[in-house]
Amino acid sequence: VAPVKSRPAVVIPVLALAAALAACSGGGSSPTAGPPSPLASATSSAATSAPTAAGGELTVYGAASLKGVLDEIRSAYEAAVPGTTLTISTDSSAALATQIEQGAPADVFLSADQANPEKLVDAGLAEGNPVTFARNALVVVVPADNPAAITTPADLARPGVRIVAAGDTVPITKYATQVVANLAAEPGYPADFIAAYTANVVSREHNVKALLAKVELGEGDAGIVYVTDARSSSRVATVEIPDAANVPATYDGVVGGVSPNAAAGRAFLDWLIGPDGQAILAGFGFLPAGS
Repeated sequence: VAPVKSRPAVVIPVLALAAALAACSGGGSSPTAGPPSPLASATSSAATSAPTAAGGELTVYGAASLKGVLDEIRSAYEAAVPGTTLTISTDSSAALATQIEQGAPADVFLSADQANPEKLVDAGLAEGNPVTFARNALVVVVPADNPAAITTPADLARPGVRIVAAGDTVPITKYATQVVANLAAEPGYPADFIAAYTANVVSREHNVKALLAKVELGEGDAGIVYVTDARSSSRVATVEIPDAANVPATYDGVVGGVSPNAAAGRAFLDWLIGPDGQAILAGFGFLPAGS
């Protein structure tokens, strides 16, 4: 989806026009215009960067890892497009895709992977092609006091370590599985690293936020989450994954195929991949869409 170009601001020389009309009617001289106020300048700037689609109600389904950033995006977008109201619903990308398949009225679907939006496109339940709007990386999280003394990802295979993971269809599981396979190929990791890691999994949660919550509560010794999730919590510490073993997570968005407000949905996606949306995502630790 190509970004929607902003309409150029049209500056009407109101004072000059008033002066000309006054002169024609024999009125007095026109007043002297002072410098624009900060508020006027800010309003003009917002007007030139706002999407061109009309406002309205937009229902946005977003991956659980987007929950915090979507709250801020909602405020920013509603300010940029007066008359627009965003209703946000977050859960596992797989669960949201299933809801859309069952008829849930999502105008925009923001997934933590590429597979779920593509699945909706293939089923005729999304309009146009998916758009990459963000990327992420993975990290190991442990409770803040780190009772299992985990210092490297290799410790995830130690006997007795309790690992919290997510369900098989949740995108974080696909990424974490690849990370574990990559780690197993790193020098110094045991030959049975994958099997030992898998044996240590004590629970599988329905989305990444639920996974993170269990680690925060000490109901597990470790888990693999997105960097942005770890950054959002003061109740966990992190153990870095080597760059050679880390896996980039790609977030794609798509407009709902049965959306009654498809034009506004496309405008929202265009805004999200534009400078304003990308700045908010970056503030929460997401990587640029084009990285």
